[in-house]
Amino acid sequence: MKVVKGPVVATGASGYVGSWLVMKLLENGYTVRATVRDPKDQGKTKPLLDLRGADERLTIWKADLNDEGSFDNAINGCTGVFHVATPMDFESKDPENEVIKPTVNGVLSIMKSCKKAGTVKRVIFTSSAGTVNVQEEQMPEYDEDSWSDIDFCRRVKMTGWMYFVSKTLAEKAAWEFAKDNDIQLISIIPTLVVGPFITTSMPPSMITALSLITGNDSHYSILKQIQLVHLDDLCIAHIFLFENQEASGRYICSSFDATIWDLARLMKDRYPQYAIPQEFEDIDEKIKPVRFSSKKLMDLGFNYQYTIEEMFDEGIRSCTEKKLLPIHTQELFYIDDKIDLGGRKKNLINEMMRGQSEQLSMYTVEKMFGEQIRSCTESKLLPLQTQELFYINDKIDLGGSKMNSIKEMMRGQTEQLSTAFH
Repeated sequence: MKVVKGPVVATGASGYVGSWLVMKLLENGYTVRATVRDPKDQGKTKPLLDLRGADERLTIWKADLNDEGSFDNAINGCTGVFHVATPMDFESKDPENEVIKPTVNGVLSIMKSCKKAGTVKRVIFTSSAGTVNVQEEQMPEYDEDSWSDIDFCRRVKMTGWMYFVSKTLAEKAAWEFAKDNDIQLISIIPTLVVGPFITTSMPPSMITALSLITGNDSHYSILKQIQLVHLDDLCIAHIFLFENQEASGRYICSSFDATIWDLARLMKDRYPQYAIPQEFEDIDEKIKPVRFSSKKLMDLGFNYQYTIEEMFDEGIRSCTEKKLLPIHTQELFYIDDKIDLGGRKKNLINEMMRGQSEQLSMYTVEKMFGEQIRSCTESKLLPLQTQELFYINDKIDLGGSKMNSIKEMMRGQTEQLSTAFH
């Protein structure tokens, strides 16, 4: 029988990394206090409450990065805090106030709660590769001494710039507070996280990782020279650094370096069911990978367990099992070339069908209407606006195993998709 450890707090527990970390903490005998913004949201909390060991050693706590002091109760009496929560909104219209400030203020709020508690022995802060190498000129290798150029991010405003700025400023603020208040802080710097997941929606990092499958070319610049780590390795590394008394400072957690060309070749060979692009305009085929060194972490005794093939195999399996990705390209039709996998943005239809003209994949339905379609399709597909509805039988198999013919492609506008689902 394992010795019960903790209690510890895991923030952002309903997210991609946070939920898997909660699972690994429970597996390792910890009593966990998981913080979420809305404990009543069963879509977010059920995957956590269903975990093995949750009945005995998991409690859900309400806390919000925008509400200073809201973490006080959860952290009080805890021995450790794993701060994973962070705003992830690449489509924000006001990134300074909706992403950057909440991220920085949130980490400071948590650090203040740790100081008030007086029982927290160590804080593990989940940072990001975006704090390390976002610079005008890429170096061949990066380590923990490297920091991203915030001015460059603000000036260029590349995809995800607000995330890079927010994480960089937040980590620096955390280090300053920890130094001034004698709090033992360790930051772990993951690169692109790939792998299986227990959440119900597509994780942001998986949107990027699988963009060669979905054709979301706005993410290709991120994959140009990319570094990757398996989700399970990352979460085990969190616990490893929390428990290792010799750990201190920043730690890069990255197991593979690749270029977009490397990934395209790998995915074409390994997943022939998908149409993986093999040409990338304006990206030199001779570019070299940029290396993120995990030497510091490995010198401490940590060993990575997963291959790059396992990362993608398990990640794709999760996506197809949850109907977030088509089983093969022939069952996909595209809604513009910048599909919002979060379901927040609806675009004009560029191509009504590829392959089978009377089939509609689950990927199509989910990405057209977003997550709100799920509640409408528990028994059958229901309209929100009859005037713009097209019907897909009343017993459509949204699992993708049985496709039904379209009775009426459109009413009203023949080339536009209703944006009734906001």
